[in-house]
Amino acid sequence: MLRNLTVALALLASPALATGLQIEVAGEGGPKGTVTIDLFEDVAPGHVEQITALAEAGAYDGVVFHRVIDGFMAQTGDVSFGNMEKDGFDMRRAGTGGSERPDLKAEFSDLPFDRGVVGMARSQSPDSGNSQFFIMFEPGPFLNGQYTVVGEVTGGMDVVDSIKRGHPRSGAVDGEPDHMAKVTVTE
Repeated sequence: MLRNLTVALALLASPALATGLQIEVAGEGGPKGTVTIDLFEDVAPGHVEQITALAEAGAYDGVVFHRVIDGFMAQTGDVSFGNMEKDGFDMRRAGTGGSERPDLKAEFSDLPFDRGVVGMARSQSPDSGNSQFFIMFEPGPFLNGQYTVVGEVTGGMDVVDSIKRGHPRSGAVDGEPDHMAKVTVTE
C-alpha cells in the first residue's frame, strides 16, 4: 500500500509529458521507418509552437529532405516549395521557402548540437527561422549558440542515418529524395 502511494505521488510530481513529433520517413521503394523527436518547449517555446502548428495542419506531410550532408545533417521542412506531392514540385526550389507563418526571433540556448539534436534552419539573419529544421548526424559544435535547438531524436536514429545523402559540399539530393510521408504531434 505504501509503495503504491509512493508511486502515485511520484507520478503527480512528474512534469507533464513533453510535446514531440512522430515522423514517418519514406523514399524510393517505400517506407523507411519512424523517427520520434522530443521537442524542447522550455528551451524554444516559439519555435516548438510553430513546428507543432505546422505539423497539426499537415503542412509537413510530403515534404522532402532537400539538403543532406553526410557526417553533418539532414534538412527538411520547406512547406512552400518542398512538398513533392504538390503540382509543379521542383526539387531545385526545395529549401528556398518557409511557410505563411511569420519568421521567428532566435531562441538560442547553451544546448550543444550533438548527434540527434534537431535545430531550426535559418538564413543569414538569426531571426529568420520559419518552418525548416535539421537533424544532426554527428556533433556540430560550430553551430552552438548560432542556431536554435528545438529538440532531439529519441527513437529511430537508424532511420535518420538511412536518409538519402546529397552532394558532399552542397547537400543537394539528386533523383528522388527521401521525404516526410506523415508528421504527427505527440504528447
